Amino acid sequence: MYDLIINVEDLTVELGGNPVLQGMNLTVCAGETVAVVGPNGSGKSTLLRCLAGLQPAASGEVRVFGEPPADDGPFWRRVAFLADEPAWYPGLTAREHLELMAAVHPEARMTVEAALDVFALAERADAAPLNLSTGQRQRLSLAAALLRPSTLLLLDEPERGLDADFRARLADLLDAYTDEGGTVLMATHDPGLAARARRIAPSPGVAA
Repeated sequence: MYDLIINVEDLTVELGGNPVLQGMNLTVCAGETVAVVGPNGSGKSTLLRCLAGLQPAASGEVRVFGEPPADDGPFWRRVAFLADEPAWYPGLTAREHLELMAAVHPEARMTVEAALDVFALAERADAAPLNLSTGQRQRLSLAAALLRPSTLLLLDEPERGLDADFRARLADLLDAYTDEGGTVLMATHDPGLAARARRIAPSPGVAA
């Protein structure tokens, strides 16, 4: 296992010819929870996409687990990425979405029933995701991300749609994840989540 999980050096990203990130440097070590903060348009989501191997850089270097991130099976066996709300499978319930995740990842971090309980979804387990509230769908997305085995969590505004009580609970869940040896990098606007992180990194992008 690499002590240095993420290493970003002089990263510059342009979208449509406009700079989004300029000369960013960031390191994240094993077991850390790092919160990236900044206003909308400052490149937080772009940084996460770069780390997930989904956004090319104009210049600079990005390494995850000592290698450039790659959108392939070996990479995704170690990395869980929560960004925009996923495209839910038509006809499947919340429970069935988690069962599908557990079937794909037989060494899941928790059982489906445990995930439904932890993410306060047990009473809505048989509902289709699109019949859930915004907060319930966000909890389902988080449940899927934290149910599957991983070493690195990349979270883009995981607090979206969550009430204050569950945001505090989410901070506890992320602490438990790092206590197990995992590493978390999240972009957040939530002061409480940022305060619970072990380190806060400003995003040196260009605000909209």
